[in-house]
Amino acid sequence: MIKNYWNKGKKQKRITIFVSIVILILLFVLRDDYQPALLFIRKYIFVLLLAGLFLYFGLRKFRKTAGTGGRLGILGMLIAFFALLYIIGWHFKMYDYMKTYNVFLHLNRVEVSELPLTQNERIQPMRNIFSMANESVGETKDVSLPHLVRVDNENKWTMAIQPTEKYVWQRISDNTEEVFSVSSTTPFPRFSSDNRIPVTFSIGESLKFSRNTYNAVVQRFGLWKLLSYEPGDVFYMKNDSGEWVEVVSLINWKGFFFPYPTFGGVMVIDNGAHDFNDYVERILIGKGTYISPEEMKNHEFLQRQNTLSEKVSRLQAESLKFLGGFSDPLPWNMQTAVKIPDLPDDQNEQPFVTDFDFSGTGIPAYNGLYHWFGLEPVGDERTSLSYSVFIPADGTDKLFYFDHASKKQGYAGVSAMPLKVIESRKEYDWSVNKPVEFRPYIKDIAGRKRLFYLSTVSAVREGDKNFDGSATPDLALIDAEYRDVIWIDVKHPSQWDLDVYKQLNEAWRSSEGIGYFYQDEMKETDIKTVTDSVPVLPNINRNEKEIEQLQKRIDSLKAINGE
Repeated sequence: MIKNYWNKGKKQKRITIFVSIVILILLFVLRDDYQPALLFIRKYIFVLLLAGLFLYFGLRKFRKTAGTGGRLGILGMLIAFFALLYIIGWHFKMYDYMKTYNVFLHLNRVEVSELPLTQNERIQPMRNIFSMANESVGETKDVSLPHLVRVDNENKWTMAIQPTEKYVWQRISDNTEEVFSVSSTTPFPRFSSDNRIPVTFSIGESLKFSRNTYNAVVQRFGLWKLLSYEPGDVFYMKNDSGEWVEVVSLINWKGFFFPYPTFGGVMVIDNGAHDFNDYVERILIGKGTYISPEEMKNHEFLQRQNTLSEKVSRLQAESLKFLGGFSDPLPWNMQTAVKIPDLPDDQNEQPFVTDFDFSGTGIPAYNGLYHWFGLEPVGDERTSLSYSVFIPADGTDKLFYFDHASKKQGYAGVSAMPLKVIESRKEYDWSVNKPVEFRPYIKDIAGRKRLFYLSTVSAVREGDKNFDGSATPDLALIDAEYRDVIWIDVKHPSQWDLDVYKQLNEAWRSSEGIGYFYQDEMKETDIKTVTDSVPVLPNINRNEKEIEQLQKRIDSLKAINGE
């Protein structure tokens, strides 16, 4: 048809050339709009080719068959094939099963024999930080989802104060002009000017068109990356020069048979207001500097940092269900299959980004931020802790895991924790208070490393889905082994281990035969109590001199009377 139109004359040729140029320009400029379709083909290329070939040869056979019965038979076979493909691949989720198995095969797994310690415990859960940040901005502003990152050697929640999605014009015309940077270790997160950093980003998560983070990053992709990469989580942090940058985690899809996602490096977007040159650059080639996983070691601010997309780490942790073999997670087996427990009342699913100290474990792992998972058996009735998983948050190609099940430690998992907390404080109105984010708390107490879960009690309004953050939340530590709940003072984290020992030391001594610990701290407490009571003693003999004088007068009178 195009050839016939071309041969009609010069006018038609000019129109054909002009339309072709316009189509090519649109294909180049609008590649961020159709990239999801290319990525879909990449993810399901094997299934699409298999279905396409079967359909092609089936229709070809159908056209060559003259008889009605033969044609009906071919149509029946085609319908049966596609129905079977849907039932096995999507209904029974065998496609995801094979994709997860591919992740397991290519995973650099390292089993550890000793748990690392936690450090720099974060007090507030992510959703509390999110709600408190939104309470501190105006009507035309929104806050991006908080992420825990390292800023100036301190763990902080960072999030952008960006134009709200309610008003389209602000998303078109305004910039992201401020970033919240709030300490994660304080019980009193402040969202005032001290933690409100003035910095301008012309690329933002809520902005429209070419200024949108997703669009700008996709426009930066080359041809191969358009087919295999997608943007993941967005982080705000400082680079090696001390400048605030926007770091976009990239997901790289690998493999032909059942492609699987891996960490694909990051795209770093510098701050700065946009101008005409910036506009042209965004339209044509996007924005950002690509840093591959191999090059990240050359950038200190990306090492031991949180840059890994949770979409990747969740699939990596889930793939450990194949530790018992390819067929173990199938419905008729499941001897060692595990799952990631997601609590219905918790608005933040695992992983929980936690700061771990691997010193003294003999494991070649850095000290810093990791994605932590507590895996449990597949069954809904089983809530024991099977594996603790530590995935480096900076995308390092390793996965560390500790096998609790094979060591028969009998630890309770995350799913069992909410009822433990609720049972320990029956006076709470648990319909509007929820224990959330049972993150690990691992400390060396009373002679050995002990695993606890640190949970924060968050309030939620009736009929509302968002948690209401509190500056002084109630905190609970739950012993994974003894199942006891220790309520701790959020304002005195240095006393937490001692509080745990005071509550559980008798149980530990009777069960484990351990000695006495924290004697110095206990003695100091006792001495302080005695010292505080000393000032009360002089009050007893405050009139001692008057009593003596009266006693002398009594003795004199007795002598006069001859007594």
